[in-house]
Amino acid sequence: MIRKFLTFTALALAVGTSAHAQAPAPAFPSKPIRLIVPFPPGGGTDILSRLVATKLTEANKWTVVADNKGGAGGTIGIGEAVKAAPTGHDLVMGQKDNLVIGPWLYKNLPWDPTRDLTAVAHVAWTPVIIATSVNSKYKTLADVVAAAKAAPGTVTYGSPGNGTSIHLAGDLFEKAAGIKLSHIPYKGSNPALMDALAGNVDLLVSSVPSAMGQIKAGKLRPLAVTSAQRSSSLPDVPTVAESGFKDFDVSTWYGLFAPAGTPASIVGILNAEVNKLLATAEMKSAIHAQGAEPQAMTSAQFEALLKTDYAKWKGIVEASGAKIE
Repeated sequence: MIRKFLTFTALALAVGTSAHAQAPAPAFPSKPIRLIVPFPPGGGTDILSRLVATKLTEANKWTVVADNKGGAGGTIGIGEAVKAAPTGHDLVMGQKDNLVIGPWLYKNLPWDPTRDLTAVAHVAWTPVIIATSVNSKYKTLADVVAAAKAAPGTVTYGSPGNGTSIHLAGDLFEKAAGIKLSHIPYKGSNPALMDALAGNVDLLVSSVPSAMGQIKAGKLRPLAVTSAQRSSSLPDVPTVAESGFKDFDVSTWYGLFAPAGTPASIVGILNAEVNKLLATAEMKSAIHAQGAEPQAMTSAQFEALLKTDYAKWKGIVEASGAKIE
């Protein structure tokens, strides 16, 4: 009798375990997905974030909502994402400024991008652009260099803020050209853009997506892009390297991150859906229209890019002397 009872119990446990193992994983997403945008509305990060949110919603019948949480060079929004539950329902659009550069400027950040976030999907990269108002006397980058050499410190340029990748691109250009410019930091891309259009600063150093609308409108004159190759969105604009500064190459990237601990299965779903979007002609065209270059990666490839750039830019930030005011 005891043997029969034990046999029955073992069979029951085996059936129960098998049924549990075969139970389907919870459907994802089970509620709206919040995409944190760690910068104010109107800048390059905001533009790309809203594009991704809209297209993911359309393609999958999900609800993906962009939520602006700007401040402190993007580190506030990143911090909110780090604290979110790791379920895949809270994502953040990260990029060089807040993940690679910010941690070396803000010494007391309570998070580490390589430890507290999971790379989900790379979306796009973009060069930095050096531009000026169409009413400016500067027609080429050579004109800027000549003026800066004739009167060091008198040529001004606006950027989205101290210590951003865009500010550091300007700093690297000064070093490459052997000139001294006056950097005017703003709280975001739009204020810098408006002052450049008004002629209150001589130059705008900006992400291409942030400047693209005014370039298309004929109000902003692009002088050079900072990437190794020309932007496919602005094929007639020379690179800084082509303008006489060999091997100059600075660009920034954008991509989705989730809190550390987000299940690999959910990361895989999100990565696959974003990469499907990036492969469509419609999405490629929409990203190109904003002056960025779409680029799909696996989550592992994106994680490797983050770690490589995180280590590389520590020295660049220190050499620049950039400080947060």
